[in-house]
Amino acid sequence: MKSKVKEPRVSSFNLKKELSLVPGYLLLIAWVGFTAIVLVWVIAASLGTPADIFSGTVFEFNNGVHPENYARAWISSNVSVYFMNSLVYAVTSCALLILISAPYAYVLQRFKFPGCGAIKTALSASTGVPTIMVVIPLYMIVAQLGLLRDPTTNRIVLIVLFVASKIPYTTIFLMAYFENISRSYEEAAAIDGCHPIKTFWRIVFPMAQGGLITVTIFNFINIWNEYFLSLMFVNNDSLRPVALGLFSMINGMQYSGDWSGLFASVIIVFLPTFILYVLLSKYIVGGLTGGVKG
Repeated sequence: MKSKVKEPRVSSFNLKKELSLVPGYLLLIAWVGFTAIVLVWVIAASLGTPADIFSGTVFEFNNGVHPENYARAWISSNVSVYFMNSLVYAVTSCALLILISAPYAYVLQRFKFPGCGAIKTALSASTGVPTIMVVIPLYMIVAQLGLLRDPTTNRIVLIVLFVASKIPYTTIFLMAYFENISRSYEEAAAIDGCHPIKTFWRIVFPMAQGGLITVTIFNFINIWNEYFLSLMFVNNDSLRPVALGLFSMINGMQYSGDWSGLFASVIIVFLPTFILYVLLSKYIVGGLTGGVKG
């Protein structure tokens, strides 16, 4: 007797449910459309002239297309200096955050020891402390130690502050990710005589790739766009990151009037984070949905 194969049930179309989602779809379409229009306008302004911008004819290019605006912004407006500074700050800070927070999160998640709960509570509470509440005491301590006088130590101080301010968030994020990784891999490694430290770096750490990439992208974008700490602790023009550099360029527009160069600078600064999202979007989605179970 042949067994009947059950056909998959096709869900019926629910008009009421679909209509309830229409306002959300409309808001999403409006937001995407507005963002696209603004981005296209900035790109057009970066290729035009100040006269086109103030006359409202940026899309007509009455005075021609000027790709040299990007070269002028990169060289004459010191965007290259700001760009490289932010790249050093972001890449170094993100690498240190992974090296510090990944083992930290793994130990807090996998092992129970006296004070473990208190540490988790302190980490969660610290994420809600505004930076402005601690920045003034920090600045006084750093200034009294004379760490802001030399450019090298000034740069190191800024990187340390970036790392310290992002450790709670990074650790909590990775703890949630490690929780979804099955312990069976570690148990099998322990049976084979693998030390817990070796197990983490050789087995668990590679398996957490999705979460590591996701939190690194978020940290990179936050550090790349960071303004307040840079404003407080950077006292040398050669150390300015892109956010602080763009602000100084905006203040200088009343003297130079090079608005097309300013918009070219905005596009240059925007490109790294945009490329990260485009190339690593699948890792972001995978990292937010949890770790590997098995």
